[in-house]
Amino acid sequence: MSKPTERRSVRGLVEVRAADGAMRIGGYAAKHNTRSQNLGGFVETIAPTFFRKSEGDGWPGVMARYNHDDNMLLGTTDAETLRLSVDDTGLMYEVDLPSFRADVYELVQRGDVQRSSFAFITIEDDWSLDENGFPLRTLVTGRTVDVAPVNTPAYMDTSTGLRTLAEARSIPVEDVARMAAEGTLADLLSKAPTVIDLGTRSEPTPDPAPPEQPSSTPSGRVQLLLRELELKNKQ
Repeated sequence: MSKPTERRSVRGLVEVRAADGAMRIGGYAAKHNTRSQNLGGFVETIAPTFFRKSEGDGWPGVMARYNHDDNMLLGTTDAETLRLSVDDTGLMYEVDLPSFRADVYELVQRGDVQRSSFAFITIEDDWSLDENGFPLRTLVTGRTVDVAPVNTPAYMDTSTGLRTLAEARSIPVEDVARMAAEGTLADLLSKAPTVIDLGTRSEPTPDPAPPEQPSSTPSGRVQLLLRELELKNKQ
């Protein structure tokens, strides 16, 4: 089953960029090591490793869409009208707008649109407690789906993140969602996950066999007599 797409937004990081005759906007779609607001019982941060896979693959199929709307396509990496890069701060984008999207350019230029967002699919995340004992989800590796200038924050659907925690702890996602709503996720994260040893259980070592004793059978007595004669002849 394919993993669902998640969205996160960043405030105040989209602006008009200088370009020779082109309408170009850009900014940071995501920032590393920055704590999110409370997402419903936990906070989230993006590790610097998160975008490495998409970057290493050449950012395949990534789009820029205003408000993540399919009908408001602004550019794509495939057509090289969208360019992505990663630095110490986070994921940066620049997109050359089509001529019929002058309205988006003007909204950014006037400051009506001041927020960027990105959509992604999580490949690996990590759950822990922060320095205050509050649940912290770290996005470790993922695939970038799109970047977007947005006039309102993307809906923070955190159910996917909670699902990864439920799978890691082998408990129903409904229970994890309930704990998040009650503010008790820290109780779950403070407990070490159950580890089941699937290795082969060692069998007890059998006692060593007792040393062979001379047989009391007739053939055994004959062998003893022959050995005694042999020793006498050597004397």
